[in-house]
Amino acid sequence: ILTLAKLFVQEGVDKIRLTGGEPLIRPDVVDIIAQLRKLEGLKTTAITTNGINLARLLPKLKEAGLDVLNISLDTLVPAKFEFIVRRKGFHKVMEGIHRAVELGYNPVKVNCVVMRGLNEDELLDFVALTEKQPLEVRFIEYMPFDGNKWNFKKMVSYQEMLDTIRQKWPELETVPTEIASTSKAYKVPGFQGQIGFITSMSDHFCGSCNRLRITADGNLKVCLFGNSEVSLRDWLRTGASEEELKQVIGAAVGRKKKQHAGMFSISQMKNRPMILIGG
Repeated sequence: ILTLAKLFVQEGVDKIRLTGGEPLIRPDVVDIIAQLRKLEGLKTTAITTNGINLARLLPKLKEAGLDVLNISLDTLVPAKFEFIVRRKGFHKVMEGIHRAVELGYNPVKVNCVVMRGLNEDELLDFVALTEKQPLEVRFIEYMPFDGNKWNFKKMVSYQEMLDTIRQKWPELETVPTEIASTSKAYKVPGFQGQIGFITSMSDHFCGSCNRLRITADGNLKVCLFGNSEVSLRDWLRTGASEEELKQVIGAAVGRKKKQHAGMFSISQMKNRPMILIGG
């Protein structure tokens, strides 16, 4: 991880996110963050977590230099939480969110995948969370991955979500974001936090996407929805030089397509389930 991180940072990457799967089950996660923090040129370290172990680990992670925090949470109903994740833990996640706020993370990002028939009735409750806390709740369109039984009817589009929220808060206003942002940001005037929409399906942002992903088993994916992968692990294990690795990575990035195949084509493609992509 650190060998590749150093290489990418030398080539101009200035933000690294550890995601999963669940990064906080790695016993060395605090050490990895501390080592990443030492890389000259890296501006931001981030983690996306399910939040179960967060309250316990966050003080050490902050001390190690963790800058940005994303917590995945698809419901605010404890019983529904158990149904979705197949375990208890809702209160641990909420404790993690509160601890993050206490420790000064601003905003604390909360990622919510919206699915029709499961949690679209909670949109307004999630927006209400941003009234008194520095949260950025990001509603993510349901995306097709292997094994998640995606179909178009389950997807709630960004426009539909926006319309629902505007019925309650017609004064909702847009917030400027940086060019390469994957999220369209909005705010209810007077609220401490804000909301965002990740519109990968209905309104892709491929043209400004500058993200690369290294999977948990060492493969480079230049598009989350692409099924082509290049094994950097195999190159590392054969003792490839930094120059050879840069050429392999450069060639892969050069093949990055103008945009992904679209939601209907993606749903037919063979790709890994999200939990096996990691990164």
